[in-house]
Amino acid sequence: MKIAVLVKQVPDTETNLKVSGTAISEAGVKWIVSPFDEHALEESLRLRDKTSAEITAISLGPDRVQEALRTAYALGVDKAVQIKDDSYNVLDANYSAQVLAAYLKQLNPDLILAGHVAIDSQSSMVPAMIAQILGCANINNAVSIEVNGSDVKVKREIEGGTAEMSASGTVVVTAAKGLNDPRYPSLKGIMASKKKQLETVDVGSLGVSAPKIEIASLEPPPPRPPGRVIEAETPEDKAKELVRLLREEAKVI
Repeated sequence: MKIAVLVKQVPDTETNLKVSGTAISEAGVKWIVSPFDEHALEESLRLRDKTSAEITAISLGPDRVQEALRTAYALGVDKAVQIKDDSYNVLDANYSAQVLAAYLKQLNPDLILAGHVAIDSQSSMVPAMIAQILGCANINNAVSIEVNGSDVKVKREIEGGTAEMSASGTVVVTAAKGLNDPRYPSLKGIMASKKKQLETVDVGSLGVSAPKIEIASLEPPPPRPPGRVIEAETPEDKAKELVRLLREEAKVI
């Protein structure tokens, strides 16, 4: 059995991001594996213990993504592949999906795991688009995964509860937070990961001709306006003033 895990490198949530032209400034940014992808990696390792699967971690982007792949190696994956693209745009979900799907066609895995959502773009689109391109099943928000031969049974989160779904053949499954508790890489694993070979695939070799998004401008959100305190003699007068402001200034009533 072959398992492919999509690993996305994202800025740490505590990083203070600054805009530089049409992109964020990467100076001083701490990069990490997207937290939901950690659950996908953990599940691949648990499934390997049950099925003797071979795990390939895949990351798309410039050379800095090799750090995320080293983390995957430290956790215990069998192979790590960088699809090298120095022009990678985190907001271009269609292009990312087309590139990853082109490589996955060559790899031909039985199961493709990814995080439910990346904490930078928050789009949740790429895994589903990959499934569409490959013509295979897609199951999101998994909190339990069982593999029996070519059959995959998944319990997934839905509003108000869970639902069970199953599919056969190649399946794309995205990991929810409740799927597992990701392990930390051991010191031995970290040291060993430094010596392991990373496979690099140039994006041009995949023959993808999908159109790319071009960012015209990028700017931080406007600062939140300060709050206002309504001054009045009585609670009734404050209520009247609040209603007036909502009607005349905010124009929401």
